[in-house]
Amino acid sequence: MPIYESLFLLLAGLGVWFWLDTLKAREIGIRAAQAACAEEGLQFLDDTVAGAGLRFARDGDGRLQLRRVFVFEYSDTGDNRRSGSVTLLGHAVEWLHVRPHLYVVPKNDETLH
Repeated sequence: MPIYESLFLLLAGLGVWFWLDTLKAREIGIRAAQAACAEEGLQFLDDTVAGAGLRFARDGDGRLQLRRVFVFEYSDTGDNRRSGSVTLLGHAVEWLHVRPHLYVVPKNDETLH
């Protein structure tokens, strides 16, 4: 098989993997935003999140992961729109921001004191 065909197949495979991985991260972001809004008694608007940032970052073990930032809108009175955000490192929620609150999501082995 010529090198160009092999390179094309490799790039196509990476593209499909990235697309599916982003869809999974987006679903995790939606669930986290819905849960935070429900906990605070807020209305999660549009039932979706939108990608706002993507970069590489290291996790607590030093492994390189994708850090994705998603933004969403919610309402506290029912007739306004406010912005929130959720940051994922890999597939774990790292930060969730619903104004005026900032939630720091502890890792499984951490407690906040």
